[in-house]
Amino acid sequence: MKKLREERNLSQGDIEKRTGLLRCYISRVENGHTVPSLETLERIAVALELPLFQLFYEGDEPPALPNLTKRQTTEELVLSEEQEKEVRFYEKVKRLLGRIDEKDRQLLLYMAQKLASR
Repeated sequence: MKKLREERNLSQGDIEKRTGLLRCYISRVENGHTVPSLETLERIAVALELPLFQLFYEGDEPPALPNLTKRQTTEELVLSEEQEKEVRFYEKVKRLLGRIDEKDRQLLLYMAQKLASR
């Protein structure tokens, strides 16, 4: 962090003014005596006018992103009304099945298989 600050001809006082962090705290971070939170690192990155990743990465270009799974939208995460009804039904069946003995569970399973095959 010190190197990035000095490359921009900024003093610890300049960073203090831009972030609201105390100069002694900035010094402790630069010298490895304190580990800042991610929120604090974001404030420092803004003060240095650079993207946050550059505080962790030494290359000139952004690092290649790993092959991540596709993020779901809020709409995809929210269950439809029909799905909610189904979930409630299965929870109720599970709760009721927990109250009966194994022999009766097997009988219910057999009956369900017969009904489903029709």
